Amino acid sequence: MIGIDEAGYGPNLGPLCVAATAWHVVEKPGDRGQETGNERRHGGQVLAPTATSIAPPVDLYTRLADIVASQPSDHRIAIADSKVLYKPGKGLSHLERGVLSSLANVIGRPATSWQALIETTGADHNGHRLALPWHDNFNTMLPIDADPQVLLDLTARFTTACGFSDIKLHDVQARLVFPHELNRLTEHHGTKGAALSHVSIGLLREMMDRLAESVGVDSTWLTALTESIYVTCDKHGGRNRYGALLQHHFPDDWIETIDESRPASRYQWGPPEARVQVCFRTKGEAELPTALASMTAKYHRELAMRALNAFWQQHLPDLKPTAGYPVDARRFKADIAAVQCQLRIDDADLWRNR
Repeated sequence: MIGIDEAGYGPNLGPLCVAATAWHVVEKPGDRGQETGNERRHGGQVLAPTATSIAPPVDLYTRLADIVASQPSDHRIAIADSKVLYKPGKGLSHLERGVLSSLANVIGRPATSWQALIETTGADHNGHRLALPWHDNFNTMLPIDADPQVLLDLTARFTTACGFSDIKLHDVQARLVFPHELNRLTEHHGTKGAALSHVSIGLLREMMDRLAESVGVDSTWLTALTESIYVTCDKHGGRNRYGALLQHHFPDDWIETIDESRPASRYQWGPPEARVQVCFRTKGEAELPTALASMTAKYHRELAMRALNAFWQQHLPDLKPTAGYPVDARRFKADIAAVQCQLRIDDADLWRNR
């Protein structure tokens, strides 16, 4: 099961971040997919999901109920839409409890700094942040707000709960798209929404290729896998059609459209025993893999914004920090204009045109 979501699509300042999480799950009798008819079988062959069902084959919230909650909790890890768990000025504790404890479960150790987080998630594999002066020497220690001992305890409990439930968090990846690159992608693809879709589906392709590498198969990996892949991506604005985008990133397979509607757009490809099913749906964060992706994307963006704000406050100590959204972003840009000119910082490195 793979979940994908973004943070920072609307602002003019700071990066867009897309994140994905991949989970290996053993299906069991009574899983939600079997109860709702999420997939139909005939003679043992998996058929297309029914047009009315968008439920995942397994409800991870139910399977991990002893350690995971969908609302803030003192004793469990809250994994939910980042908008539920993070409010400006309220601290990063809930994001850190979810992101850092789950990530430690993947790599076997905590990510204790911004640089370690970036390297672990591959969020800036091209090193684009290094061209931005606000990322020079920025390497804040992590966690910022969460208790490190609590994170260690939650990580241990999460590992135990996953093992008991036949679940493994296999991978957590992210992509930071800074203004200069996002402007270029938007111009190339025509709209910011199309740029987001290409980044998101490109990350899906990279994650699936990493999955192939982990099981030791070559570029014809899909025919070598014996397990299905279920992908949920939060919808990209008002877009309902994703078939051509998927075909672009998976050119060796024929993408079959199951249905395309406002609630959900679903596609599939591959042999019955290793079917890939992709669902772009509204409120995709209702599913745990996508919720953790939402939190991961938001955590990366918030740390990147801390770097940006700290840099400009070094030059303007009384400067009010910004979250980067349009109205306040214009205020911030006006406040830093004189210093920006003195430092010869190009608008292309700072400002997102759309």
